[in-house]
Amino acid sequence: MNDKNDLLKSKRMNALLGGGQEKAAKQRAMGKMTARERIAYLCDPSSFMEIGTFVRHNCQDFSMADECFEGDGAVTGIGTIEGRKVCVYAQDFTVMGGSLGKMHGRKIARLLDVALTLKVPVIGLNDSGGARIQEGVDSLSGYGEIFYRNSRASGIIPQITAIMGPCAGGAVYSPALTDFIFMVDRTSQMFITGPQVIKAVTGEEIDAQSLGGSMTHSGISGVCQFAFPDDSSTLDGIKRLLAYLPQNCYEKHRAPVFGDIPLDPGFSAVVPTSAKKSYDMKNVISLIADDWMEVSEHYARNIITAFAHIGGMSIGIVASQPNCMAGCIDINASDKAARFIRFCDSFNIPILTLEDVTGFLPGIAQEKGGIIRHGAKMIYAYSECTVPLVTVILRKAYGGAYISMASKELGADMVFAWPDAEIAVMGSEGAVNILYRKEIKSAPDPVSFRAAKMEEYEEKFSNPYQAAKNGYVDDVILPEETKRKVLYAFAALDGKEKHSPEKKHGNIPL
Repeated sequence: MNDKNDLLKSKRMNALLGGGQEKAAKQRAMGKMTARERIAYLCDPSSFMEIGTFVRHNCQDFSMADECFEGDGAVTGIGTIEGRKVCVYAQDFTVMGGSLGKMHGRKIARLLDVALTLKVPVIGLNDSGGARIQEGVDSLSGYGEIFYRNSRASGIIPQITAIMGPCAGGAVYSPALTDFIFMVDRTSQMFITGPQVIKAVTGEEIDAQSLGGSMTHSGISGVCQFAFPDDSSTLDGIKRLLAYLPQNCYEKHRAPVFGDIPLDPGFSAVVPTSAKKSYDMKNVISLIADDWMEVSEHYARNIITAFAHIGGMSIGIVASQPNCMAGCIDINASDKAARFIRFCDSFNIPILTLEDVTGFLPGIAQEKGGIIRHGAKMIYAYSECTVPLVTVILRKAYGGAYISMASKELGADMVFAWPDAEIAVMGSEGAVNILYRKEIKSAPDPVSFRAAKMEEYEEKFSNPYQAAKNGYVDDVILPEETKRKVLYAFAALDGKEKHSPEKKHGNIPL
């Protein structure tokens, strides 16, 4: 018995060492934690229970019998974060570069099965050189098992992936199937084919960070939603995000809890009355939310997506950003908003829409790029929503963009507008130039004539009372009342039940 106990202790020690102390030291010298250090930092102390500790690969080719490690380069298990149960896996780069073989993949796939059974979030900490070439098609099978489970778990449990090292080839598609991707600046990369392959095939030269680094994917491609400077801040970011998310799709949102909400003159101070002047919508969000966390901050900056707490309730926020492209909606903004809206709806998170939008971005590149198809994604996402939807129109709400941003027609439960809001097909200047083109040319004083007609148009068509008269706006509110009205609206909408028509699924215009 003592011999068997000693054997167990030896195996456990080998599992804890991963690829060995020398490789672990090299990992730390690069500014990276080891797989087990990452899990220990992420989870509550002593809460992590490992599963699959002694899994090994069974490949005998290419001298792989000599490269056999306990755990096969993946640490998987169940733990808690701030007392909430989660499933976590971390790839161990010290073991064969974190490469994924059949058993490595099966460990992660099994953890996804466990997460789905327990109905808890799953967090993946990726740090891998990719498929284990020595295992051939078996390694590809491992990826397939993971992809399938990512897809099946989508919309049932939150899935979060942190890219904390290389992630190339087929490995990138599991993160892409999850809800949120975090990347570590300078030490992580994601790409289908690396710089060397690209140079060989196309002749193009680029370095790994420019091709697939955190700044590329958080600001240009939109593949990742969060970028942080190092491992610890990335893991802290995951903890912070989880504070806004439910455990699963069956968990109902909490109603806001609040007392008397004082009027806040700060709203009028941060938003200029002139529709031609820009401002930072983030200042408005800060006045409404108790705390908030922006999602995809560096991508499609003309629209803001964020999670927030308001009255102790988690909500999603979709907001125009007037200081970027005048808040126009383009292809990227449409995709960004649609994906966020669908996540919130999947997990019963109410949505607040803050609207100050001039329209969809015009241009040849946008039309050829498919702005019609992409813009339709946002329309579809809002129309499909069953969660409480509250919309506040601050200044401009023009044309198709007005309809697309959680209008009454798309299912908004409550729509409020500020007194200076302009709700119309287009702004008064553009409308008058079209409607009175001939009259302006022939008028003795074209400037005065145009100004008079613009004033007349605003009075008759674009002010909020015209929309309110027809029931498109529920109430015209003072700016300083905004937080109070939003809280009251979400409290009133608590218990909302709306069911989609019975069908297999819709066909969103992807």
